[in-house]
Amino acid sequence: MQMLQYSLKPDNFTFPFLVKASSARKSVAEGKQMHGQIVKYGFEIDTFVVNTLLYFYSAAGEMVSAKALFETSPNLDVVSYNTLIDGYVKCGQVDDARDLFDTMPEKNEVSWSSIISGYARNGDLDVAQALFDKMPVKRNVVTWNSMISGFARSGLLPMARNLFDEMPERTLVSWNSMISGYAQNGQLESARELFDQMQEKDVFSWSSIISGYAQNNRCREALNLFKEMLSENKVRPNEVTMLSILSVCAQLAALEQGKWVHAFIDKNKMPHTDSLAAALVDMYMKCGCVETATNLFRKLDQRDVSTWNAFITGLAVNGVSHDSLEAFKEMQRLKINPNDITFMGVLMACSHGGLVREGQKHFTNMSKIYGIQPEMKHYGCMIDMLGRAGLLEEAEEIIGKMPMKPDVMILGALLGACKIHGNVCIARRVGQDFFELKNTEGGCHLLLSNIYAASGRWEEASEIRCRIKRSGFKKEPGSSCVELEGTVHEFVEGDTSHPQTGEIYLWLDEMVKKFRSEGYSPVTANVVLDLGEEDKEMCVTYHSEKLAVAFALISRAAGPSIRIVKNLRICCDCHLFMKYLSSFMRADSSGSVLGKVIFPAENFVDKACTLQATWYLTLWWEVRSSSGVGIHTFSQANNHV
Repeated sequence: MQMLQYSLKPDNFTFPFLVKASSARKSVAEGKQMHGQIVKYGFEIDTFVVNTLLYFYSAAGEMVSAKALFETSPNLDVVSYNTLIDGYVKCGQVDDARDLFDTMPEKNEVSWSSIISGYARNGDLDVAQALFDKMPVKRNVVTWNSMISGFARSGLLPMARNLFDEMPERTLVSWNSMISGYAQNGQLESARELFDQMQEKDVFSWSSIISGYAQNNRCREALNLFKEMLSENKVRPNEVTMLSILSVCAQLAALEQGKWVHAFIDKNKMPHTDSLAAALVDMYMKCGCVETATNLFRKLDQRDVSTWNAFITGLAVNGVSHDSLEAFKEMQRLKINPNDITFMGVLMACSHGGLVREGQKHFTNMSKIYGIQPEMKHYGCMIDMLGRAGLLEEAEEIIGKMPMKPDVMILGALLGACKIHGNVCIARRVGQDFFELKNTEGGCHLLLSNIYAASGRWEEASEIRCRIKRSGFKKEPGSSCVELEGTVHEFVEGDTSHPQTGEIYLWLDEMVKKFRSEGYSPVTANVVLDLGEEDKEMCVTYHSEKLAVAFALISRAAGPSIRIVKNLRICCDCHLFMKYLSSFMRADSSGSVLGKVIFPAENFVDKACTLQATWYLTLWWEVRSSSGVGIHTFSQANNHV
């Protein structure tokens, strides 16, 4: 503008810089004003100027304006075509890009790369491969990377790997595409093998491998990689990295590490985006720090639906059903549209609060008022809610009316309710449905066997166990993890691998002996193996949560609180044992034990919340003592089958 004030006439070199400046500022209005000035001064026929305008409109997604400019420009070159093709591709208009590509009088490697990239991004890999194979010009690394990325994103990893092995030169994008593809498809060993071979790693390399371990519930490996990333001090974590690590801390309920991550985010002035804010709220909620999570949520300047989801669901899984439902009402008052994840939290709140009729109302309203069709996970919440209330016939009726076939979670929830309420008839019908799924997860089969055994139907229980052995069904192994001084220790039932096994078992034996003198008697009703009573008692004595809490208490690093996170339901004996332990610690001058049960079912990573493969029951035990500072987390399956 100052040029015009001084009567200095812009030329064909000046305008491209001005247009690029408008593009950098993402100012469409300013760019269009420049276009007007270009026409005024007669430079609309200059190819260099026109190509800059084409880039501006394409980058802004203004493809109608870009096409109009292209069609009215008399002097076009290969750059003009490539710019418009690239704009179409980035806007997802691959058919328009192909039409233009086919009319090009001359094509270069950029032309071919752009159209191949468009088809690869769009998932049209057959077309992309055909174009890739008949390229008459030398393929550049961008073209190779587009094909590899397309195959990897589509889960066609062998084809992606073949291209990766064939390509003449590789860039970080090549390596990262393969690592991300392997990680997202659960092939972590292959991902790690490539990751370790990389001479140079960037933040995307680290984030991809860490995210892969986090999403596949290999939390300790994810934490170790994060520590390695920081120790190398070559690459700074980005938001994706922090989302993955916060997810890991939430899964492990590793509060101290979660606090450290939060401090790292603030220290490095990383903006609290909606995704990051939701992940922080979710982490504190899963660590049982409801007040901290609430304060964090209330201090946020902006709250989108993902943040509300983390808050509503977090309150629900911590057993604060009333507050969870009040938060949902507040969300409605603020006219923030709920989504499918919101209703997961609402239904869980109703389930945990025993609010069956209110839960049924919300289940109906989600489709009737909000147009959100219930998914399998919503039906799972309904079955859990009705099962807890003993309304097994209603639960079975809902399963029969579902628009999709019930999966293992749905049937498992109803089977669990049948076990609690002793309903063998419904359990038998559900068991038949489960066998028809041909699922290799043995947990529900064992649950059905336990139901039969508990009702004295030993022959049927034995028959199911024989079927399990013949079919090779597998039960998810139970484990308990405890975080001490930044190290995660894992235990399984009857574990003898820990260096302090002798001390742990001695402590448990002494506690059992002491509690017996006070009236404790091991609960062995759920041990359905053909064993004597003494052997049954031995089975329940060394469950992994007991091993973990013993280790935490005898360790000098055990601090003011111990958190036990069970991935499956706690057994009656462990619950009783912890009650006696609580009484003992309260009576002892060294401290006290407090406990409460919550029931989390989801893992929030970012705006796309993913439902875990298993329902979770979380038991928090706070142990207040005078020694050390630390948070301890355990996760264990109910193994007494």
